Parts: sequence; C-alpha cells; structure tokens
Amino acid sequence: MQDSIAGLIIDLVAGRGELTDAAWERIEPLLPRVDGRGRPWRDHRQVVNGVLWRLRTGAPWRDLPERYGPWQTVYERFARWEADGTWAKLLEHVQVRDDAVGRVEWTVSVDSTINRAHQHSAGARKKGPADGDELEDPGRSQERQALGRSRGGLTTKVHLAVDGRGLPLSIVLTPGNINDATAFGQVLDSIRIPRAVTGRPRTTPARVLGDKAYSSRAIRHLLRRRGIVATIPERRDQMANRRRRGTHGGRPPAFDKDIYRNRNVVERCFARLKQFRAIAMRFDKLADRYRAGIVVAALVLWLREPAG
Repeated sequence: MQDSIAGLIIDLVAGRGELTDAAWERIEPLLPRVDGRGRPWRDHRQVVNGVLWRLRTGAPWRDLPERYGPWQTVYERFARWEADGTWAKLLEHVQVRDDAVGRVEWTVSVDSTINRAHQHSAGARKKGPADGDELEDPGRSQERQALGRSRGGLTTKVHLAVDGRGLPLSIVLTPGNINDATAFGQVLDSIRIPRAVTGRPRTTPARVLGDKAYSSRAIRHLLRRRGIVATIPERRDQMANRRRRGTHGGRPPAFDKDIYRNRNVVERCFARLKQFRAIAMRFDKLADRYRAGIVVAALVLWLREPAG
C-alpha cells in the first residue's frame, strides 16, 4: 500500500528529474529527424523524459505514466537509439564540447562498483552456435550479458573512468565476479573524445588514479608505455616481496598522497549515478540495454555541469 502511494506521489510531481530547457536545447539538434515517411514520431522530448523517469524510479516500463505516451513507444525508442548509437553520440557531443573549451580535466580516476541484478534480469534469450543445433551454455550466456554469480546472487560490475570533475569518460560492464585489474585495459581503451575541428581523438590521460586493486606490474607497464603518470598505491604483499628481495626488488613506484586524495571523484560519480534506481539495481536482461541506461544517466550528469 505504501509503495503504491509513493508511486502515485512520484507520478503526480510533473517535471521532477526531467530535462531543463537549456539541456534540451543542447541535445535536440542531434536527435533523429522525421523523414516524412510513415506515421509522425511522438515528441522526442516527451520520450526522453519518459526514459529518465524509468531510470530514476526503477519501475517497470509498463508502469510509465500516461503523460509520457505509450510505454511501448518509449521503450522502443530507447532500444532503437541504443542500437543505432544515438545515446552514445549525445554523450560524445557534450564531451567534445567541454573538451574544446578546455573544461575536461585529464587527471582520470578509475574504479568499479558491483550492482545487484534483479531476478528479472536473468533469463535473456540464449543464442545457439553457428549451426543452430544446440543452445548456448547458460553460464556462458550470463557471462555474455555481464552477469556473474557470487554469494549474494547475480551481480554486474560497472567500471568507470572519470575526469577530474567526476564526469564519466568511459563505461565498461563485466560480470560482478571479475577482478578490476582484468578490465583496466578495456576501460582505458574506451576513453575517446574526438576533436571539435580536426585532429586525432583524445585518448590518453595525463595521469591515472586508481586504488590498490590496480596495483600490478602489467598495469604500471601499460601506463608507462603510453606516457601516462600512475598514482596507484602499492599493496602490502607487493611491498613485502620487494623488501624481501633486497636490492633485486627494485625501487618502490612513485606515489603522491596529495594527488591521490582526488581519486574520490569516481566514488562521488558512482553515488550520483546510483540516484537512478534502474542503475543502482539492474533490471534489464540485456547488458547493452543496461549500459545504455548508464550512458543516459552519464549524459544527464554532463548536462547538469554548470558552464564555466
């Protein structure tokens, strides 16, 4: 009863969490245009606000309030724009715009968070092998959909790289039981901001901040090879092993405690993203759909950043 009353109250508060006029002016020119064929599309702004409502509340698509139009329309538009890359293009646009005026801070922090997966997120359709004779192994299907099983049940791990302001630069999903260091290369490779005019996309941070989970020889070597300064604390077992080897253990890696304090921007980013309940808990069966929701939420964070 209390849940239904709370849902009704949320439903009556029109405009809460929706796009502001300023935010809409920034993304509206980038949305697909009606080509004059078939039935006219429902208003894009109404649909985007419907997507935001679902992300914010975590409610099923079927419970979408009538003011956003038919829930089927909103979901199909959300899925279509995930498939054709529209959501990713919108996020890239705001990133390019900020980078062009020097607002992106290229001291990048990396981390991950584990999000519980609702029981409805399991059971995505399993595709068979090329010959189509057999179904895919259920465990492999879950891994392909970024679902991992642990003591707490099914989980998905969200890996982020954020700039110095705590705004997402790359988003990678893995099963929840995957080690952070395993996904580091993919997270770093996913950083890509095209230039506003000409030139190669910006892909290399000036510095990377990470916690002890990223303290490995392979990661430090990767960063050094790319000319990126690493600010990653050394694990105790690594310190003990180096001391035990004496002069053959080498010098300790450089580490700046003052700069490392700024790593909490990635923690704050996760906290802001988890204000969207459909991100704090995964309800989507498909990893691509769940990631698209995170991209939309990240877009909102970028649009909320005050112009300076």
